[in-house]
Amino acid sequence: MEARLRILSVFLLLAAMASAREHTDVIILTNGDRITGEIKGLDSGVLRLDLDYVDGAVSIQWLKVKRLESSQLFIVQAQDGSIFTGTLADAPAEPLKIEVAEPGDKKTALERSQVVRLEETSESFFQRWSGDINLGVVYSKGNSATQYTLGSAVEYRRNQWGIQTDFNSSLSSNSGSETSTRNQVNLGGHRMMPWKNYFYGGLGSFLQSSVQGIQLQSTYGGGLGRYFKNTNRTRISVLAGVAWQSTNYEHSKTTVSSQQDGAGLIAADVRVFIFKKTNLGFKANLLPSVTDRGRIHFNNDVSYYLKLFRNFSWNLSFYGNWDTRPPEGFSGSDYGYSSGVKWTFGYR
Repeated sequence: MEARLRILSVFLLLAAMASAREHTDVIILTNGDRITGEIKGLDSGVLRLDLDYVDGAVSIQWLKVKRLESSQLFIVQAQDGSIFTGTLADAPAEPLKIEVAEPGDKKTALERSQVVRLEETSESFFQRWSGDINLGVVYSKGNSATQYTLGSAVEYRRNQWGIQTDFNSSLSSNSGSETSTRNQVNLGGHRMMPWKNYFYGGLGSFLQSSVQGIQLQSTYGGGLGRYFKNTNRTRISVLAGVAWQSTNYEHSKTTVSSQQDGAGLIAADVRVFIFKKTNLGFKANLLPSVTDRGRIHFNNDVSYYLKLFRNFSWNLSFYGNWDTRPPEGFSGSDYGYSSGVKWTFGYR
């Protein structure tokens, strides 16, 4: 529990450092309305704004925006995979285009409908972070059952590369049975390649699961990836490469065995958005073993979010971890679902 609290404290510290700036950005909508505030970012077809006179962020459908202007630095991602960093303004004589003024007086005009993501960035290290924290608790007096889930994620982005980490923990206990725990830390990074929508990336994962008898499972992998679809409604990417997995199984309090496994790697990331309503995310890793032919590891994480108010949303998540050939006497699967409240910070 102490380790979990330390990790959560780090995420809260980063949230506090992602402080707001001046509300001087100008947004003009297709119906003629003019809004002055702080552009927090564009994602999932939604432009998020902070206003001095409104408690919380305002969400605007991106296709309803006609013009915008900001002296703040943004990372701008286009539908074809192109990425730019600069301030924002209208392109001269092109009302449906956005001009990105990059360092060195270079200017690029982009079709508004082709812009799929805007992320606030800064010369300040701490203001480039964003993330979320979610928590769920269930208690039943009848059988003294307690279940809690804790999750958090942070991301650091630059124009051509990014890194991210997330932490998930769950505990389930009730009278008359053993307490089950599951803790996982995921690390990831990527860098865009000269070819549009292509990238190379790496990942690391550290898992503890009492259900599967896993004391520690460490996974390292990397490969080449591609965005197959990247619009304001859908984002689909797949990475293919190789991975190495080391697993320590706990047979008793004093006996531990270890297995090493080389494998191929296919990692998929799918997100689907509906304006002002829902956000569905699906991540999965498939690791067919090379050193133990016929053995396959598979894990997935599915999350459904429904916006509540301000930066809070309700989420329903499903996780799973499968091994087609576990050691004798050990379970080949661990899966479950949880629900709770999520809070986002930064440009998310």
